[in-house]
Parts: sequence; structure tokens; C-alpha cells
Amino acid sequence: MEDFDYRNLEDEQKPVDIAYLIQKYLRFWPVYLLSAVLALTGMFIYHRYTVDKFEVKGTVLIGNKNTAESRIFDRSNIFTGEFTMDNDVLLLSSKVLAGEALKKLHFDVEYYAKTKIKTIELYDRSPIRINVDWNNAQVTDTELELEILSLETFRIKPLESGFFDFNPAVAKADGGLMDTDYRFGEEVLTSRSKFTVFLVNPSQVGETVIFKLIAPASLESRMASALNIRLAKSMSTALELSLVTTVVEKGRDYINALMESFLEYDLQEKNRNADNTLKFIGEQLTYLEDSLKKAQMNLQRFKVENRLVDVSAEFANILDKMSRLEEQGKDLDFELSYYEGIERYISGKSLDYTQVIAPSVVGIPDPLLNGLIQTLVNLSQDRRKLLAVVNENHPEVAKNDVQMQKVQDALQENIVNLISNTRGKKEVIVREIQQLQGQFSSMPESESQFSAISREFNLRENLYTYLLEKRAEVGIARASNVSDNTILDYAKRGSLVFPNRRNNYLIALLAGFFLPLGFVAAKDLLDPRLKDQRDFKNNFSAPQLAVIGYSQKKTNMVVLEHPRSPVAESFRSLRSAISYLASDKKKKKILVTSSVSGEGKTFCSLNLASVLALAGKKTVVVGADLRRPRLSEYFDHHGGAGLTSYLIGKAAKEDIIQATKSENLFYIPSGPVPPNPAELLQSPALLALISYLEEQFDAVVFDTAPLGLVSETVDLMRNFDINLYVARHNYTRKEHLVMINDLYNNNQVSQVYGIFNGIEGAGYYSKGYTYGYGNAYIYSDRNKYLGEYYQEGKKKKGFWSRFRGQT
Repeated sequence: MEDFDYRNLEDEQKPVDIAYLIQKYLRFWPVYLLSAVLALTGMFIYHRYTVDKFEVKGTVLIGNKNTAESRIFDRSNIFTGEFTMDNDVLLLSSKVLAGEALKKLHFDVEYYAKTKIKTIELYDRSPIRINVDWNNAQVTDTELELEILSLETFRIKPLESGFFDFNPAVAKADGGLMDTDYRFGEEVLTSRSKFTVFLVNPSQVGETVIFKLIAPASLESRMASALNIRLAKSMSTALELSLVTTVVEKGRDYINALMESFLEYDLQEKNRNADNTLKFIGEQLTYLEDSLKKAQMNLQRFKVENRLVDVSAEFANILDKMSRLEEQGKDLDFELSYYEGIERYISGKSLDYTQVIAPSVVGIPDPLLNGLIQTLVNLSQDRRKLLAVVNENHPEVAKNDVQMQKVQDALQENIVNLISNTRGKKEVIVREIQQLQGQFSSMPESESQFSAISREFNLRENLYTYLLEKRAEVGIARASNVSDNTILDYAKRGSLVFPNRRNNYLIALLAGFFLPLGFVAAKDLLDPRLKDQRDFKNNFSAPQLAVIGYSQKKTNMVVLEHPRSPVAESFRSLRSAISYLASDKKKKKILVTSSVSGEGKTFCSLNLASVLALAGKKTVVVGADLRRPRLSEYFDHHGGAGLTSYLIGKAAKEDIIQATKSENLFYIPSGPVPPNPAELLQSPALLALISYLEEQFDAVVFDTAPLGLVSETVDLMRNFDINLYVARHNYTRKEHLVMINDLYNNNQVSQVYGIFNGIEGAGYYSKGYTYGYGNAYIYSDRNKYLGEYYQEGKKKKGFWSRFRGQT
């Protein structure tokens, strides 16, 4: 039968065998399970000693601050409030507003209770309350212990550092404060401390409370940076304020206080204009009240002195006209004074218009002027809010200044026109009054004087009455002022945000499983040794003939001494496979080699010869490894002639053949170690010996030196019918197979077959069969066909032994 040339077969791309990978790595499920349990346990301990953090939320609605006038007269789109929302966000996150909110709260002292598991902040559950005088020096950011001795006394001492406190800084506290008894309600005063402690829960006598003083400036900065602001909904003007805190009540109180302070700040800005108007009207009323009293006294004195009771109808008519004209003139003077004041204000290039009084407030019904001034006041207020949180070089401030400059230019032009028109009206009224005064010259002197005094009195009286009305109107408007902003939702409850127990346990479970899996896979990928049959097949070009299991027996004569063992069955499978090779030859010459020493070639040679002898074939095994002879040790042969003796001509062929206790099994020891083993093995005497042994025996097994270390083995392989190349599981390195692959692929040697030796654990092919010619059964723990027949003397390997043997 002609041998089949495996080299003509093309490698086929096979899909990844998922079942193989699962079986390969799932063998270590105890490691995965243990790792997952440890990870979950560690996560449980982490949660046990971690302080929970909660998110508290509140919502505030930002109102529209653009007036109707600014929307009507906005032709250049410069009066839109596109930055109003940004300004409000900046204000809410500013330290200024944080300070206003903290004035309503008691955050400058933090109270803690230390348990065996973790330290918990008490906040409003603290049995004590400390009022701190921040005008005095204080020891801040240092934890101190306060022991409640009785209902009247307490003691302060430094906090004892725990095992994990590697850098305790408590010693920097006020030394004069420590280990002294104090009374509740009395001021504690030292060189570096000044505060008063009150007992609010008498039932906590004997307890210890940890407290820490926090400077207001540091507290404002911390709270302002901890606040998160975002739109409650897209396209809305509602802002959601959130804060992450370890105490829900503390975060709730701060969010609510901040929103209330925001509304109060907005209302305060709105009332500022009304207060300025009331101040201006009050100053004018004070001046008019004095002049009105003086005019009234002059009128009464003139009537008494001239005994005037009534005047003629003509006199009254002229007097009435002059009074009305003079009143109009005073109004125009008032308007002109207002316009000139605004002009001076604008000319000064001021950027603060919060002191400007709206024209509608002082009775000037000019909608365009009123809209421009109101817009300018709003922009000025926005600028003040910006400067509360940023400096003048900020882009938002610069953009606001550009808008104000445009409004100032428009207002300047409008004021110039109003001043010109008002002066023209005043000149017309002055000419009319002069004409009426000419008519008085024809009247009696007493009536003319009376008319002048009456006009002055009526003018002052009307202006005084008008200002009184305006003051009442402004006062009512101020009392009815409300903030443009509204609190939609007060902060009430908190949601747990850290730690996320569900996600953490899931991560721990996945990490506990995949980390050891990754370690096993990485060890497998990075390990250069052959790990299983697939490794051997993928890295060995020649066919794989057999798989030999790992022997746990103390002897190397496994086939002869333990014929029922699984390893003996492996060699029977090898014998069966060899029977199909070189079938045209009745007597077979077999060479056994490997890459390096220690791969089990001598073990395989001996047991292969033994299993052939048990089959009734007269077999001889030759120790052809002249450098490190081992075969004679297995047969307990010491000294005497051997292969070396024959090759150097000191012994005959018949003299070196040794019989064994087993029928049909003979061996030739290596003999003394020669100085030139390569030359001896290439001598004609060796060829003659091989021919002689082929005539005398049915099977000749040559145990040779490793192929990767010597050169003579390659020459010997060309003289044998079957060349068996032994690779050992978890021992042979993949690069060691490069040499035999090159020889085989380049047709330098033929009839090469692989034996995978010493397989254990995952080295066995999952389906229970081996590759190669003959398709023989191999040993498998899960082979249901073997039953308990091959369990003789078999010891189960421990899990960690299997783990060390494979990944």
C-alpha cells in the first residue's frame, strides 16, 4: 500500500470552535467562582464602609425681564435679553449669593458621630449647637471631640487618630482649648477660639460628638462650586439646581435657601429704582413745603393789609390764564431739568444707571424715552449681577457694555431733540405771559400785586399736590413689587447617587469572572509551550499519530508493569496506528526522536517496543542516544558492551543484544559515552547493524538523540521506515518545532509522524479522539466507553495541579 503524502494537503481555514474554547477555559470555573465571590465580598465591604451620597434638586423659573417699551422700539435687536439666562446662572453659582444663602443656615459648624463602621454627619440631629464669633480668630478645618459630661458641663479634647490616619494634623489645634471643663451657654474664649456651646438634646449626656469649624469664605467657595445648574427642559426658562451631599436635609436646606435668596436679590434690585424715586420726591417735597408756606403767608398778609375779599371777573380771568401758563412753564422747566440731568448723566459715560429715574415716574409721558431708559436700567442691573461673579474683562461684561453704548447713543439723540423742543415750548409760554402781564398794567396796583402773589401760591400748591400724588403712587408700586422669578419646586427628597450598588455589584461580578479568565487566556496566549493537541497540530507540519497520557506511575515500564493503565492503552492505540504505516514492509524500522531532552522520547521508545512485543512481534529497542544514554537505566543494565562498543569494533553484533524478562523484547544499551558520537552514528557499521537487526527482528525501535541539539539524527531518519517525533504537553516550546517542520516541508526527511506525550488536563481533545492515521481512542476522564477498566491505580489530580499544567 502506497503511503499517503500529507504535504499535498492544503490547509483549510476552519471556523473558531466555540465549544472547544468554552471547554478549554471553563475547566477553571472554581477560580472564576472564587474570584467572583471575593470581588462581591470586597464590594460589600466597600459599601459597608462608604458614606452614601445623595442628589437633592430644586427648580426655579426665570421670568421675562424685557419691558413692553423695549420690545416695541427695538429696531436693531440690541434690547433682547439673550444673556439674561446666562447672567442668572452666573448669579446662582456665585459666592455672593452663596453667602446670602448661608446667612440663613448653620453650616459653619459640622457635627459628626463616629461609629465602628464609618463616620456620619449629624447636621440637625446633633445634640449640641455651637455659635461661633467669626470676628475672632478660630481654629478651622480641624476635627475636635466634645464629650458631654453632664447637663451643665462638657469637655473638648483632640480627636484620637485611627489606624488608617497616616497624617493626623489634630495637634495644630488650640492647645489651651483642650482637656478643660466648660459650661453650656457660657462663652469659650482662648487666644485662638471664641464660641458658645448649647446643649439641645439633654438625653445625650455621656455621648461624644466630633465637630469642625469651617471659615465662611471657605464655605462659600465650597458650596458655590458644589452646585450644579442645568435647564429643567430644553427651550424652557426653568433652571434645575442640584447638589450632591451626604446628608439629604443639609442639601435640601441649602438649595431652598439659595432659591429664596435669589428671589430676594432680584426683588432688591427692582426696589432700588423705586427707592431712588421716593428719595428724589421727598427732597423736592421738603423744598416745596417751605416755599409753599412762605407764599401762603405772603398771600394772607397782603389780603389783610389791602382788605381784599374778591377781584373782578376780568381780573380773575387774566389771573387764571397766567396761572395756567405759569404752571405749564414750571412743568416745562421740570421736564427740561430732567432732560438736562439725563444728558449730563450720559455725557459722564457712566455704566451704572441704577440711580436714573424713569420719566413715567416723574410724570413725563414719553413712551420712547421711557423705553430707552428702562432698557438702559435693566442692562445696568445685569452688568452689576455679572460683576458680582466675574471681572470686567469677561466677554459677557464686554458684550453687555456694547449693548449699553448703543442704547446710550440712541438715548443721547432723543434727549437732544427733547431739550430743543422743550425750550421752544417754554419761549412761547414766556411770550404769552408777558402779554398778559401787560394787561395788568391797566389794572389797579393792588390787584396787580395780588395777582402776582396768587399766581406764585397756586403754582407751588399745584406742584406740591402733584408730588404728593406721585409719592403715593411710587410707594404703592414698591409695596406691590414681586420678583420676576418663581420657585417651582422646593427641594424635598434626595436620590442616592453614590455608591451605585446595583452597578457596582454587577461590575464586581463581571470583574471577578473576567479578570481570572483574562489571566488564564493571557497565560495561554503568552506561553510559548504546547498546551493542547490543537497547538501541536497547528505548529507541527507532519501528521499527528498518537496521544500519550501523563503517567503517574513511579516506573517507566508502564506497559509491562501496568498493562491496564490508561497510558498502556495509549501505546496500544499507537501500535494500532503504526500497523497502517509502511504497510508494504513486514518488518518495520522505527526511529524515535524529539526537539530537546526531557520530552519523553526514551519513555516512548521503551513502551512502544514493549507494546509491540506484547503483540507477539520480536522487538528490539536500541539506545542510539550516545550523548545522554538512558535506556540501560530502565532495564537496570550497568556497564558491559553496548552500541558504542560495536561501532568502535570492540564487540560483535550478537554480543550487544540483551534479552529482557519479557518475551519477544530485547534491547541494545548505548554503552560507554564516546568522544565522537556523531562520527560513530554515521559509520558504515551502524548501517550494517540496522540491516542485521531488520533480519533478526520484526520491529526495530531506535531511541536517538534530540533533533534540535545534534546533527546525526537527521541522517539516521533517512534510513528508517517510520520516524516518530515526540513533543511533550506543557514542555515543548513551539519554536522547537521549526527545524523538523523545515526538514519535512523541504522533503529532506520523510515518513515523519508526531506523538503528543505527557498530556494531562485540558491537553486532551474534547471529543475523545486523536488526530492522525488510525483514529485511535485515547485516554480521557470523560470517555464513557472505557468505564472503570482503565482506572487501575489512577489518582485524581488536584485542581491546582491541573491549573499549573495548563492554561
